Amino acid sequence: MKNLTKQNVIGFIGTGVMGKSMAGHILEAGFPLVVYNRTKEKALDLIHNGAKWVDTPQEVAEASDVVITIVGYPSDVEGLYLGENGILKHMKQGSVALDMTTSSPKLAAEIFKKGMDKGISILDAPVSGGDIGAKEARLSIMVGGEEESFELAKPLLDRLGSNVVYQGKAGSGQHTKMCNQIAIASNMMGVTEALLYAKKSGLNPENVLKSITSGAAGSWSLSNLVPRMIEEDYAPGFYIKHFIKDLKIALDSAKDMELRTPGLELALSLYEELAMNGEENSGTQALIKLLEH
Repeated sequence: MKNLTKQNVIGFIGTGVMGKSMAGHILEAGFPLVVYNRTKEKALDLIHNGAKWVDTPQEVAEASDVVITIVGYPSDVEGLYLGENGILKHMKQGSVALDMTTSSPKLAAEIFKKGMDKGISILDAPVSGGDIGAKEARLSIMVGGEEESFELAKPLLDRLGSNVVYQGKAGSGQHTKMCNQIAIASNMMGVTEALLYAKKSGLNPENVLKSITSGAAGSWSLSNLVPRMIEEDYAPGFYIKHFIKDLKIALDSAKDMELRTPGLELALSLYEELAMNGEENSGTQALIKLLEH
């Protein structure tokens, strides 16, 4: 495939918290869309709006010129692409796959190589921006793989995000996402402690936010997640269980590079404690529940 047109069928596997909105933007852009999700109910809105449902990932692969995947864990990615009946066995020669799951850089490089052997272009393209970024098509998308394949897929990615950047060879998108998650990990501890300090000192948290969000302390987490903490809204824009997965990948990669990451290690230990307390399906802003007691 040399150019992407509205005649090309897009396959989408994984219509969860973020994937559902992302797939919706592709439909709105006028592309034929084929969808699969382990729980069909999560795809019903897409089906109602014109997406075609199929019963297996393999059927998505067979029907599509571009396949987008966003699933849970590296093990899910590995099984989906490289398993006994993985989608690489069913995709058309010359087609493109974009894995937008946050996954292992090593696995991304392996899938890329297996795809090349079959004449299939693979891009690792993890995202940042949470449920809000997905709904508003304002995701940051970091991409690894062949630059030619990136340029082909970019018009599609531009429908999903407002900051789409090619990072380099296969695995580079995932390494960039690890940089993102490392930065968020320590920031989440900082914004939570700041909110608790504001409350304990008798300040009005909303007024504190007015002062500090536009200054040097400003961050996405401060602007978007601290208001949820104040409202005691712990619904997941991003699941704690998935954040733990990301932090473990980042820590393993850092250890491979003999890099010290004390902030990352502390954040991981706190979120693992939260998960043990039954909060694994809460949003990452639930960190305040652990630190306020």
